[in-house]
Amino acid sequence: MYSLSDFDFELPPELIAQTPLAERSASRLLQVDGAVMTDRRFADILDLLNPGDLLVFNDTRVLKARFFGVKESGGKIEALVERVLDQRTVHAQVRASKSPPPGMKIRLADAFDVTVGERFGEFYTLHFPSDVFELLEQYGSLPLPPYIEHEADAFDETRYQTVYAKEPGAVAAPTAGLHFDQALLDQLAARGVKQAFVTLHVGAGTFQPVRVEDLSQHKMHSEWYTIPQATVDAVRATKAAGGRVVAVGTTSMRALESGSQSGQLQAGSADTQLFITPGYTFKTVDRLVTNFHLPKSTLLMLVSAFAGYDNIRAAYAHAIREKYRFFSYGDAMLLTCNRG
Repeated sequence: MYSLSDFDFELPPELIAQTPLAERSASRLLQVDGAVMTDRRFADILDLLNPGDLLVFNDTRVLKARFFGVKESGGKIEALVERVLDQRTVHAQVRASKSPPPGMKIRLADAFDVTVGERFGEFYTLHFPSDVFELLEQYGSLPLPPYIEHEADAFDETRYQTVYAKEPGAVAAPTAGLHFDQALLDQLAARGVKQAFVTLHVGAGTFQPVRVEDLSQHKMHSEWYTIPQATVDAVRATKAAGGRVVAVGTTSMRALESGSQSGQLQAGSADTQLFITPGYTFKTVDRLVTNFHLPKSTLLMLVSAFAGYDNIRAAYAHAIREKYRFFSYGDAMLLTCNRG
């Protein structure tokens, strides 16, 4: 049985990518197939996928979810919208010197007022005066991950979205998808590699480290996902024809595996708190495109479950030696499921 300390590692700070490369598909790619590792360029994925394989992408779109504001008392606050509940209501993280009580008004971005509602666990309910998505787009700022040290600029607003982002609702990008540009997608399609989509709105919990040594005591954060029937049909057709289902990112993986808990992938929408650790039996995904993840994170546990704990430890040590770029704006891996 693994514990939290089994998923720790030392990462030189200079390997944390602070800015994206000018060209999306110019990243490096570490291919991990069992114990075999191969250093590649991301564009090599063209040669690593076969006609009839299926890439499954997460088409969520990152919201401009961060706001700075003031309480009626004049005290400063920072709000990060975690989930849009309806056209005028959200759950948000609120940082303030004192917790704002229900009924309090908060001025955001010196532009509009929201009213504080009931607490929901660690989140506050905030009631907006008009359409949430319009106010976010007009006045919010892009919430870059906590380990990126600059404020989001116009370049980030383009590069911290996938080229196929469509459904607004995430507060963090599905970063494995950032390596795909339209030219590469077109080349893959011409090669006969199929494409399908799920939606999983990535929450801020994706950056939270696990804080309990006993992993069975960890409470997994919740995220909303949707799997269309067309994607279920594509997965079944791919499997029937002997092709491989390739999840682009841990969020696509989480959606696909959450929708497969009955044993076979089902269409629908739901909240998932699926926590994948070594010993988990993967039901749908055969290969995974992913970035390098934070120490002690649930995502590092997920990839260790998928490719094998020892294989991932070796791959991360190799990536550090070879100075791969880590985390959201970093390089990528292509992993094969270790079903042994």
